[in-house]
Amino acid sequence: MKEITLIPFEGYKYIEGGVCAAKGFKASGTYCGIKKSAAPDGNDSPFKAKNDIGMVVSDTLANAAAVYTQNKVKGAPITVTKQNLKATGGKARAIIVNSKNANTCNADGEQKAKRMCELTANALGIKAEEVIVASTGVIGQVLPIEPIERAVPVLVKGLDYSGNVQAATAIMTTDTVKKEIAVEFEIGGKVCHLGGMGKGSGMIHPNMATTLNFYTTDGNISSALLQSALDEIVKVTYNCLSVDGDQSTNDMVCVLANGEAGNDEIKAESAEFEVFKKALYIAMMNITKMLAKDGEGATKLIECRVTGAPDFETAKIIAKSVIRSPLVKCAMYGADANCGRIMCAMGYAETDCDVTKADVYYISKAGKILVCENGLGLQFDEDLAKAILSEEDITILAQLKQGSSEATAWGCDMTYDYVKINGDYRS
Repeated sequence: MKEITLIPFEGYKYIEGGVCAAKGFKASGTYCGIKKSAAPDGNDSPFKAKNDIGMVVSDTLANAAAVYTQNKVKGAPITVTKQNLKATGGKARAIIVNSKNANTCNADGEQKAKRMCELTANALGIKAEEVIVASTGVIGQVLPIEPIERAVPVLVKGLDYSGNVQAATAIMTTDTVKKEIAVEFEIGGKVCHLGGMGKGSGMIHPNMATTLNFYTTDGNISSALLQSALDEIVKVTYNCLSVDGDQSTNDMVCVLANGEAGNDEIKAESAEFEVFKKALYIAMMNITKMLAKDGEGATKLIECRVTGAPDFETAKIIAKSVIRSPLVKCAMYGADANCGRIMCAMGYAETDCDVTKADVYYISKAGKILVCENGLGLQFDEDLAKAILSEEDITILAQLKQGSSEATAWGCDMTYDYVKINGDYRS
C-alpha cells in the first residue's frame, strides 16, 4: 500500500481533482513513444498504456513562481523555463512535461526545450514565453522531438477540466503510483482551491526541489508573493525529503495562480497570505510524503522528527541526516531497532549542536518505545520494537533537549529492489 494518511487541518478540506481542482485549469496526457517500444511493431509494447507526455493549461494568463535544482548540472528545460518566466515577469499560461527522457547533457537540449514551448504555444494560440517546460527520465540521451511534435495536437485536443489523472500519470518514471492532492479553503469570503501533482521515486535528495511538481490555484496572489510563499514552504517540505542522497539535474516545483476564485489580489504579507501559505504547505507536505513512501523499492515511509533543538535549521539538518543515512534506511527495512544507527547519523550532521544526550523513540501504529536515553542505549522489549518497525509508516523521534525548535524530514527504507531498479535503469 502506497497511500499516505491525510492529516486534517481546520479550515481546509481535501478534495479531488489534483491540478484541475482549481477553477480555470484543464489538463491532458498521452503516450507518444519517447521511449521506444519493446515490441517490433509497437502494438504489444508494455509502455503503450503509459502516458509519457502531459499538459496543463490555464484559461487565463496566470501568475507563476518556480524553484529549481541546485545541482550544477541542470536540464535544458530548467534553463528555458527560467528564461520564459523572466521574459513574462513571472506569468505563464501552460505547462508541457515529458517523462522517460530528461533532455539533460545534450548539445541540442535548449533547442528541443524551446521547440516544445513553440509547439505548445502555436497549438494554444499563446506566446512561447508563456509556457513552462519540464522533462524527466534518462540523462544524456538525445530527446527525440518528432514524437512530441505528433503529441502536442493530441494533448491540446484532449484538454479537459477533469484531465488531472492523465497528466499525473504522464510524468511518472519509476513511480509505482500517481501523486496528486487538492485542498479547498476561503480567502476574503471567496472559496479557493489549490491542487498539485508530483513525480519522483529515485534520485531524490534535499535542496530544492527534488522531482517534478506542479501546482495550480484559483486564488488571486501576486507573482512576487507567490514566489515568496513557494520559497518558504519548499524549505519545510521538499527540502526535507531524501530517498537515496542523489540530487537530480531536472528538479522543479512551479505554481500557477490564475485568480479565478475572485478574491482580492494578495499583494502584501497579511492574514490572507498566511491562509494561502498554509494551503500550499498542506499540498506540498502531502506530496512530499507520497514521494518518500514511493521511493524506489521502498516498503516503508520513514519520518524523522527532531524536537528540542536550539533553532529550526539545526533541527532540519539533523532530521535530514537521519533519514538519508543508508544504515538507518537498511535498519528500518530489516526492522532492526539499533539506536546506534540513529545516534551515528545525528552525530555526523553538520551542526554545532551537542546530540550526545538525546532521547530516541520509535513510533508507529503498533506502539511507541524508548530505545536511547541521554545518549545511552537501553534494554528494551525487542519483540515490541520489531512490531513497531514492521509497520509501513514509522516515526523516529529524537529529543535533543537543547531548545524549543523542531523539524521533520521524510524518507524511506532501502531494499534489494532499489539496486535492481537502478542497475538497469536505461533498459
